[in-house]
Amino acid sequence: MRSRVTMVLAVLAVLLGAGLLVPTAYAKLAGDGSGLGGIGGGAAEQVPAPTPTPPPPPTLAAGPVSVNFKGEFFGWALMDRKTGTVSGSKNMASTSSTESMLKAWIVSDYLRQLGDKEPSASLKRDASLAIRDSNDDAANRVYKAAGGSYKVPAGGQPGPVVKRAISICGLTDTKRGNVATYEGWWSFTRMSPRDAVRLGDCIADGKAAGRKWTKWVLNEMAQVRGSVKVQQARSGGGKWGIVDGLPAEIKAQGPVAIKNGWTPLSYDGNWHVSCLAVTDKWSLAVMLRYPQSSKLEYGAKVCASVATQLVTPQPGAALKVPQQPVGKL
Repeated sequence: MRSRVTMVLAVLAVLLGAGLLVPTAYAKLAGDGSGLGGIGGGAAEQVPAPTPTPPPPPTLAAGPVSVNFKGEFFGWALMDRKTGTVSGSKNMASTSSTESMLKAWIVSDYLRQLGDKEPSASLKRDASLAIRDSNDDAANRVYKAAGGSYKVPAGGQPGPVVKRAISICGLTDTKRGNVATYEGWWSFTRMSPRDAVRLGDCIADGKAAGRKWTKWVLNEMAQVRGSVKVQQARSGGGKWGIVDGLPAEIKAQGPVAIKNGWTPLSYDGNWHVSCLAVTDKWSLAVMLRYPQSSKLEYGAKVCASVATQLVTPQPGAALKVPQQPVGKL
């Protein structure tokens, strides 16, 4: 009898223990009354809305360029100054005359030779005018002070000023001008677009003008003035072209150093236009030859168009929305 009572009590104890454990386990699975799969009246966990990722700040990067160009020569090149990679048109190794674009090098070459010395007040003013106003007479005086000469070197070689540009900046396509009437003139130096961007990089990284004068040269190039319509016989406005094709967001990142060259030449009836711009991120050059009937404004617009097409990301690019993570139930 006692053993039967003991057995009955043991069975009751097991049943009571199981009855207490099941609700406890259920409560844990249900999140203590928060609801399992919506059961029990609890609300599902809220997943925060994804935050759109803003696009990176715009810059210039390699990409397709399409220009309805009517002329003899159109070439461009872009250097990524972080990697040194140069991209551009298929003919970016072909040459055209630099015209006044070379003045940025002439000034840099002269100042580098001075080292820590100061130029005379008159030559420093000439150096500034050669860049800011593209003044030919001022540039010629700086060219002479840098060791330049209009005497044609033997053997078809460029003069010492241009020769130093080739060696210091690692230019591979640059040559002396080959038009007999203008042979020996620095403005007729033949340079390719890819050499032009190397020249821009050389000026910006300090090899061209040296430690003391690089910042000064870049500041002068950022202060180029005068519109495409402000032209005189031996100087003129040069603030146009690539800089006009850049959005405000790029200009706000820091100074854009520019130097353009432009001349209508009688021997071939063309405008020769060369545009150069450089920042701490990139160096861009566009070089053109086209009929004089199209005016200087045409070349300025082509240079601007190339820059605009290379802007990455393009203005108004949509914000990227990250993929929404799967929320817990």
